[in-house]
This record gives sequence, C-alpha cells and structure tokens, in this order.
Amino acid sequence: MRHYKKGRKLGTDAAHTKAMKRSLVQALFLNDRIKTIESRAKEIRPDVDRIITWAKKGDLHSRRLAIAALGNDKELVREIFEKVAQGMFADRQGGYTRILKLGPRKGDNAPMVIMELVTEPVAKKEEKVEEKAAKAAPKKVEKAVEETEAADEAKAEEVAEEAVEAAEETEEKAE
Repeated sequence: MRHYKKGRKLGTDAAHTKAMKRSLVQALFLNDRIKTIESRAKEIRPDVDRIITWAKKGDLHSRRLAIAALGNDKELVREIFEKVAQGMFADRQGGYTRILKLGPRKGDNAPMVIMELVTEPVAKKEEKVEEKAAKAAPKKVEKAVEETEAADEAKAEEVAEEAVEAAEETEEKAE
C-alpha cells in the first residue's frame, strides 16, 4: 500500500525522485525555462510555487526553508529572493509557472513540455470587465438610442395631439 506517499513515482525510487525534483527546480530557477517530461513538470510545479511564495514573504525563516528545499544553494536562493524583492511576482497571487506542450519525444514517445516562469504582469479583472463593457457598449448604446427615439416620437405625437386639441378649443371659443 502507498500510504503517506503522495505524488507520482516517476519511474524511480523515492530518493532518486526527490533528488530529480530538486535538480529540476534548481534548473528552472537558474534558466527561467526548462524542457522536460510533462509528468515531471506537473510534479515540480507546487515546489516552485512554494519557494516563490516564501520569497514573497521574505523573512529569515522563509529563506532557510528555501535553502533547505533547494539543496543548500544559498547563492540561488539569494538571487530568487532579490528578484522577488524587486517586484518580479508582486502582482501575481499564484500560478508562477507555465507549461507549454511540445509533443511526443522521438525515442520513447514521452510527452515533452517546456516549463517556464511567468514574468508578464497580471491583467486585472476590472480591466477585463471594462473591455467587455466596451465591446458590449455599442450594442447597448444602439438599443438605448432606438428606445429614446421611439420615446421621443411618442412624446412628439402626444404633444402634437395636445396642440391640435388646444387649437380646436381656441377655435370653439372664438366662435
């Protein structure tokens, strides 16, 4: 039974899986982009997100946790913490990685991907709502114009009828 053994096996024993994941995380932070198998990329994504979250926190305890997670590579941890302190992921609440599928590998047909750190700023929901409103606005404006034109015509007819009635009343009084 696999009690207390979460995650993918990745075809190796536990010690090798742990070392491979640590190595892939280090390579991703060093190069900002790696090419690997899809299952490995999906397996290291939580580790990368956790380290970046620690870096956003920025205290000594978080730094020590990151050093332990990256295999005592203090220089790499310093670089990560500096990038985050400069505001690299400041507006992003999570989802610091992107996985782009490449297709199967030639030798064993393994699904290959490129995993990279996301550096673009986040498009805020308010902007998206405004864009949707801007797209929908011409239709709403046209409807509103049509409604106001119809209402204006109805008011104009009422005013014309009242004017005719008033004219008839003045004629009757004049007689």
